[in-house]
Amino acid sequence: MKGWLGLAAAIDAVSRFFGWIAAWLVLLSCLISAGNAASRYLFSLSSNAWLEIQWQMFAGIFLLGAPWVLKLNEHVRVDLLYGSASPRRKLWTDVLGIVFFLFPAMATMAWFSWPFFLASFHSNEMSVNAGGLPLWPVKFLLPLGLGLLLLQAFAELIKRIAGLLGHIDEPPEYERPLQ
Repeated sequence: MKGWLGLAAAIDAVSRFFGWIAAWLVLLSCLISAGNAASRYLFSLSSNAWLEIQWQMFAGIFLLGAPWVLKLNEHVRVDLLYGSASPRRKLWTDVLGIVFFLFPAMATMAWFSWPFFLASFHSNEMSVNAGGLPLWPVKFLLPLGLGLLLLQAFAELIKRIAGLLGHIDEPPEYERPLQ
């Protein structure tokens, strides 16, 4: 089990790295948004590229940050029954949720997002807006982000099973957000 926990820790490190990128994208997006607004109102200068890069960064924030959010156990869940459950029942709920819901949903979306990206990449798809940006880089974020989320789900499954077997604390200790 120790080797599996080592693999889970390595996946956690990958998620942390992409979570760090997502955190910086938040700041960069805010700066671009403020700069675009200032140039538009002060100098009557604007570009569709500045608007498009903001929504592309939002996609990066969401898709690259989701695995880290899962690692922190801060993802959205219906807490009606989970919150009052025993630690062991929470572990079982997580295992079943990962295996029967998270894995199939993310794998299906990742599978279908790959040809979506490839078609865009091979055609060098560009925005239809004047001065717009290429679209394939943001479309690549779909299979990348979903693949990273699948990896993190695998790491979480390893930790939950280790918790059920008594190899680690029940529930696993969660690291705090990026600092």
